[in-house]
Formats: sequence, C-alpha cells, structure tokens
Amino acid sequence: MTVYLNGEYLPIGEARVPVLDRGFLLGDGVYEVIPVYARRPFRLPQHLARLQNSCDGIRLANPHDTGGWTALIGDLIGRQDFADQNLYLQVTRGVAKRDHAFPQGAAPTVFMMANPLVTPSPAQFEAGVAAVSTTDNRWQRCDIKSIALLANVLLRQLAVDEGAAESILFRDGHLTEGAASNIFAVKNGTLLAPPRNHRMLPGITYDAVIELARGHGIPLEVREISEAEVRQADELWLTSSTKEILPITRLDGRPVGSGTAGPLARRLLALYQTLKDAP
Repeated sequence: MTVYLNGEYLPIGEARVPVLDRGFLLGDGVYEVIPVYARRPFRLPQHLARLQNSCDGIRLANPHDTGGWTALIGDLIGRQDFADQNLYLQVTRGVAKRDHAFPQGAAPTVFMMANPLVTPSPAQFEAGVAAVSTTDNRWQRCDIKSIALLANVLLRQLAVDEGAAESILFRDGHLTEGAASNIFAVKNGTLLAPPRNHRMLPGITYDAVIELARGHGIPLEVREISEAEVRQADELWLTSSTKEILPITRLDGRPVGSGTAGPLARRLLALYQTLKDAP
C-alpha cells in the first residue's frame, strides 16, 4: 500500500511520524473518510467542505485548498492496485513541544492512506445488524470530525461486547447518532432523521439520504426523535461512508419491525446506488 505523508508517497511500512506530533500526544487534529468507487471519490466537494468545517472548528489552518486536495487525493487513488477504496486523510497541528496551547510556527502533519473498500453484501443488507442503546457521553462538539475518538471507541466497544455492530446514542432522551454512524428511523412510511447540530457529525451519506428522500417524494421529518420513537420504529438504519445504508434489525436483543430489511431501506439503497453510479 502506498500512502501520502507530508509531501511524499511511500510504502506504509516506511511512513513515520515524530513522537512530538500533537496528533499523537494530544489528539489535536481532524480527519475525513472518503469512499471511492471505480477510482472516483464519492461527493468529494462535500467531504472537503466538512474537512474545512472541522479545521475551522479547531482553529487549524487547512494546509491545502480544494484544488490541492483534489490533486493529492486523485494521485493517491491512482497509485493503488484496487479500484474501490476507503480513503482516509488526517491533518494534525504538527510537531511541537508538548503544551496545551497552540504552538507558533508548527507545520501541519498531513497523512493519507487508501484501503480496499468493503461495503455490506446484499445478504448482509437483508439480514441487517444488531445494535445496543446507551447514553451519549461525548463532548459537545460532535460536529467536528476530530481524531480524538476515545469516547466513540468506548461506545462502540459496548456494542462489540454484546455481539452487536453499533451503539445507538441518546442524550436527554433523544437520538443523536451511532458511535460511528448516523441513525435513521422509519414509522408508518415516514423517514425520521435527527437534525444537524453540534451533537452529531453531519454525515455525507446522511445528507445524501435526505436529498434522495426529498427528491423522490418520500415523507420525511427532520426533528428531534425520542428514545421511545426509536424503540417503536418500523425500521432503523445506520448510515456511513463505508456502510452506506445498513438496516438495524435488532436493538437491545429485540427485533426491529419484521427483523429484516424493510421496504423503505430497500428503496433508499437502490436510489443511493444511482448516486454512486453518477459521473
């Protein structure tokens, strides 16, 4: 695998970051995950806009403009042997003496790698996955895609401990998102989505699903969703750049709806496929 690190393309085994990098010491950085289909990055402008929002959120100067990122990402994609890719990029505040305050003059560290993209198979989609529910105890700026992910790691591990794929998070009695995904609910044919705010990361797939629903006349409500509504939903889905749209068919050991992928999930996945295939 060829990776990119601070202006160089090199084998991943040769990539090195100094121990004084603030990403390593303080989690002081941001990241993006971009799905690549047939060597075409999916919704790249939206991903780069979210990266800019994350940089602005932590007061980090973005080291590249849109054109620069587009060229670098295209070059890295072209250096891989596989066409469908899961492209990860990370920007930290750089190398400096350990101190909580921002360093003066430190150059950002930029790292990118691309792994093969593995999305759910048709059988996995139909069967869906299990999830558990838990309290959202993360910080109040979940809209920043920060590399400081310890809270998310612990919340996802709660699911793994129960043999589940994801943790669904609630704060003050309302749905926020998953530990590493956005969550949608369906009730009586209406798609329910929590609103974009500082308590959730605005997912690119989340936005695409809402766009598709609005464009195809699917009843949609973007609003606060109570925990009771989630537990009584006919369908639950998780969405992310790598999982796309994946039904949650069991929650806390109980079936959701019919216990298999629901009709609205099937319809939205088919519509989502048209976005992936668009030039």
